[in-house]
Formats: sequence, structure tokens, C-alpha cells
Amino acid sequence: MHEEFKRSGLCHLIDSQLGTRVSTQGYSYGNLIGNFFNLRLSGGECTEDIQKHFRATLEQIPDNAVASADTLLRCYGELAVDNTTVVSSSGKEYQFNINEKLNDLNIKSLLLTKQLRKGQFYDFDYDNQIIEHEKFDAKKTYKKNRGYFPGIATMGNKIVYVENRDGNANVKTGQAETLKRSYMLLNKNRLYVNRSRMDAGSYSEEIIKVAAKYSRLFYIRANKCESLSEEIQQIIDWQTVEINFKNYQVTSIPFTHFLAERNYRLVIMREKTGEKQLDLFEGEKFNYRCILTNDHSSTEKEVIEYYNQRGASEKTFDIQNNDFGWNRLPTSDMNSNTVYLILTAMLKNFYNYLVSKVSGVFTDILSTSRLRRFIFRFITVPGRYIYRGRQWILQLYTDRPYEKVFT
Repeated sequence: MHEEFKRSGLCHLIDSQLGTRVSTQGYSYGNLIGNFFNLRLSGGECTEDIQKHFRATLEQIPDNAVASADTLLRCYGELAVDNTTVVSSSGKEYQFNINEKLNDLNIKSLLLTKQLRKGQFYDFDYDNQIIEHEKFDAKKTYKKNRGYFPGIATMGNKIVYVENRDGNANVKTGQAETLKRSYMLLNKNRLYVNRSRMDAGSYSEEIIKVAAKYSRLFYIRANKCESLSEEIQQIIDWQTVEINFKNYQVTSIPFTHFLAERNYRLVIMREKTGEKQLDLFEGEKFNYRCILTNDHSSTEKEVIEYYNQRGASEKTFDIQNNDFGWNRLPTSDMNSNTVYLILTAMLKNFYNYLVSKVSGVFTDILSTSRLRRFIFRFITVPGRYIYRGRQWILQLYTDRPYEKVFT
């Protein structure tokens, strides 16, 4: 894995993008981030593990300079940027951390490993994720726990943008600007958005305009307000469709609220609640879900099924929390922890690249395998370095086909 990190060009890319460290220790950013990747791929759960458990093993790799935990922690601070104060419409101030340089590096690493390709269009998902912690700058979230509330953009299983924010920040506050920054950074790297998909936290005029400008199509969960409820009650043309083995009633209406001048479409789905008490206006009681879109060619069922697939992007947050350390932040301030979030996003993307190669050779490892299984079935193997023919050779004590993976 260490050799593939260098062979892929990632180490060189990191050094060329981040520049020279102002340090006398002799570690470049490529070295330090390589150390960090090695630590996590070895099963380390926190930065201190490199010193307590893995340093002696990692130092056996020829020409591999292994930094101390303190040096890695200093690296987070060196790559950090100052927080930005964002003022909500009600005048309340929140702290955001916008690290464009590292986000740009992350996108360039995806291009380098050919997980994304310039000039192509991709589907784009955006969501905010609570990261619970008890650092001194933690704020109480809407779920009553304490932590941060970063905005995260993904393309498939690849994280393409991370922007941190106070845990108590309203989801809509500053989101239009966050989305614009993420879209523009992708466009700067000649990556374009085919379809954008977002939940009801993105349902506002300002945010919808940004999504419509930078995407061919968008799909945003709409909030059901009083005026919309009255309009829905007048609908008599419902069709029954089957979605995930359940029957729903669906229809579409023109969207005539705060974006009436735009040719947008509201796709509505309803299902019976099963309650015995009847509704005064509708008779039977229903649960409603609405999706705002500019897609007029897909059927209601196709729009709903595509929107429902955003659950796959939410799985990425579970993977980041439990496999790549988002549930154990290393420092006590937002700007350094944002560096950690982006570096672990880069690591997740590099892991996708590695496991796709390994799964083509090892039948018991899938491209969707979680990190723990990958460590048990691929990383954990006895071996030693031997010096032969003026070069170091890694000799593994196994009959499994390691030599075929990166040929």
C-alpha cells in the first residue's frame, strides 16, 4: 500500500500542491500524509497509535521516515485556515471553516487515480452531517448533542467537498454559498454536475437557484407548507405505482410558489397512514412527500426512485465515522479538525482506489468491503524485507496472489 501511494503519484501531487513545510524535521507533506494513510490502513484508530503501536513496524519499510504523533498533529495545524464568520438572516453569527486548498487537492487526487475524469458529468449529492464530540468549541446541534455540522458533497462513493461549521448552525444558513464554492471548485477542475440531489434542508429559493445554475437537473425534497397543503388537497388525478414492493399514489403539478417564473415540477407521493380516524378534508389520512425538480422527462416513479437512492450517499457518513475516524477528532479546534476531516476523505477515496484493484484479484474481498475486513484479509500478513540484487524485496509468507494486484 505504501508503494502504491508513491507509484500512483499521490505523494508527489501532495508535495507539489501544498509546497514545502517550514520545518527542520525533514518530513514533507507527502511523507506525513503517507504516514497518516499507513496508520489508518494498519488499523490505527487515533494519531497517537503511530507511536504506541505501529512505528516500529512501519519503519521496517525501506526509506520510510515515520514521524511522531506530535509531528502529525502539528501538520494538521500547518494546513489549517482561519474560521470565517457567517451571519444568518436573523443576525446570529456562526463559525465556518472553508479550506479550499485541501478540497482542491482532494479533487485532484481523484483525477490522478482516474476515479473521476476531466470533462465528464457526474451525479452530485449534498448533505450536512452531525459529528458529535466534546471539544471546547462544540455547539449543541438540533439533535441536542454537541459537535460540528459540516456540509459534505459526494459523487457516488467519493467525497469531493467538505466544509465545516458550528454544530448549532441552521442547515440553510450559508448553504447556497457552500454549494457554490463546491460546484465552482469542481468546474475549475473540469468536472461537471449532471444531477444534484439534496434533502429538505436545501429547500429554499437561494439554494435552489444555485443548484439549478450548476446542474443539468436537480432533485430537492420540498417542505409541505400550508399553501402547498391546500393546493394538494385540490388534486384528484392520482396514479398508483409500486415502489420497493409497496403501493403509493403519485402525481405532478407545476411549482407556483417562490419560483413561479421558473418551469419547475413538484412530484408528490402519498401513502395511507392506516389510522382509523378520518381526515375532515381528505377522508382517509395520508403521509405526503414532495420532490422539487426541473426534470420533466422522467415519470413520477423514476424521479422518486432516483431520489431514494441518496441513501447510498448517507452510507458514506457511516463509513467515515466508523472506518476513517470522524468519530474521534484529534485536536481541540475547528480549523485543525477540518484538515483531519478532509485528509480522511482523501484516505477514503484512496482506499476506494486500492480496494477496487485488490478485489479484482482476491475473491474474498469485494469493492464494497469495509476497512476492517480489508485489514484482516489483505493487510495482516506475515512477511519480512530482504536485501537481494541491490534492492529490498518484500517477502510474504502466504500463497495468496499478492504479486498480481499491482502489476
